[in-house]
Amino acid sequence: MVLGDTLLDRDVEGLVNRLCPDSPVPVLDETTSVDRPGGAGLAAVFAAAQGAEVALVTAVADDAGGARLGTLLAAAGVQLYALPLAGATPEKIRLRVRGRVLLRHDRGGATGVPGEPSEAVLRLLAGASAVLVSDYGRGVAGQGALRAALAATRAPVVWDPHPRGPAAVPGVHLATPNEPEARELAKTPPGGSRLANASRSAQALRRRWQAGAVVVTLGGDGALLCHAGSTPLVVPAPAAEGDTCGAGDRFAAAATLALARGALVSEAVQEAVTEASAYVAGGGVATALPAPPVAVAPAVVTAGGDRIGAHAAGEVVARVRASGGTVVATGGCFDLLHAGHVATLQAARLLGDCVVVCLNSDASVAGLKGPERPVVPQGDRSRLLAALGCVDAVLVFDEPTPHAALSWLRPDIWVKGGDYASGGGAQTLPESEILARWGGHTVVVPYLDGRSTTDMIAAARAGWRAGTVAPAGTVREPVVRSTAKGAR
Repeated sequence: MVLGDTLLDRDVEGLVNRLCPDSPVPVLDETTSVDRPGGAGLAAVFAAAQGAEVALVTAVADDAGGARLGTLLAAAGVQLYALPLAGATPEKIRLRVRGRVLLRHDRGGATGVPGEPSEAVLRLLAGASAVLVSDYGRGVAGQGALRAALAATRAPVVWDPHPRGPAAVPGVHLATPNEPEARELAKTPPGGSRLANASRSAQALRRRWQAGAVVVTLGGDGALLCHAGSTPLVVPAPAAEGDTCGAGDRFAAAATLALARGALVSEAVQEAVTEASAYVAGGGVATALPAPPVAVAPAVVTAGGDRIGAHAAGEVVARVRASGGTVVATGGCFDLLHAGHVATLQAARLLGDCVVVCLNSDASVAGLKGPERPVVPQGDRSRLLAALGCVDAVLVFDEPTPHAALSWLRPDIWVKGGDYASGGGAQTLPESEILARWGGHTVVVPYLDGRSTTDMIAAARAGWRAGTVAPAGTVREPVVRSTAKGAR
């Protein structure tokens, strides 16, 4: 389990061939842009890439950046347990030329206050095999209920601190500050050798936090580990040069995974030094993360109308939550909108104060139903849905399931229309486990019998091929004609 502050990191790569005419600064011509989770999210992705089952408890805002994080984390195999976050998603944007950082642009405003954890989160903490607290000074590590659960867990806890964050809870197995962090947190006076200063800082923090051990990472020189004894353990690092962004997260994740497997603290630190050094030597974050699932562009539609996209959905959800209302969501392909769809949406609207429709994108529909679907493109489908009075916002997603979108939206109720509850007993909806993470519920509403998009399309195609008029309520498949020579 990883607990902490998650940011949206973006690397913008480009070329500089000229200076700005109105100021003597370089002009970056962007060539590529790659998004990834940062902070605690990056540590969680590193752990998941090693084959671990990883749950991330973090605060996520109701904005497009939060939606993007949900998509990226789901693609990396991380189970997101999102806490509500007032304000905007923090972003770190690195402008790079030939692999070197030209400028870093941070945005997201002041730190918001994370909301309360659900019972599912507290149960998860109690049963975790190991916990990594990845503190980036934005409030999650200071949340009272989470700190109480961390103090009570029997799992080994690794605390990666931040100078702006709170003190580690008493009794953590291992704290992992880097050299400047340790010096600032311990208020170590200047003077003395590098190793002596690191040792004094580590011992001061170990006593103050009642920690089992504190390891100070020393960059390319390895790490210094202080236990209860007076003699520290110095772990040298293999020679490595490269982009060090994320190396501390890789170190902390590796140490946590080792402790989860039963390693001694000294063994975990040695393994973490080796992992972090190999990470830097291998090219850093640019090569260590899995490839983006579809493209570097956001996987959710952010334009197309004032009720369509992540921005519109986030605004609706934030407004309803602020007034103490109930957020309802439903989803599907909605290819050829028909009366059965409308009945489901109207029933959903009666259950709460807003309805957000999670709509499968064209790529998602094609993957689920075959290359001939959808008949109606996502732009038209989203506009038709947004035009309904019972729909407050439409969020388009590219994945096969709406799980990433739901992890971001955190609706109180997820609605499905159909015969899920009929037959030989109630069937558990696949989204039920996702909703349980924040205390949400899944429900089924009645559907109109005999309404099926697949049947409508099949009937229309059959009637077209037979040269007959299609039955009422169906739509003929459009035929594209061309006047080009040789066109059929």
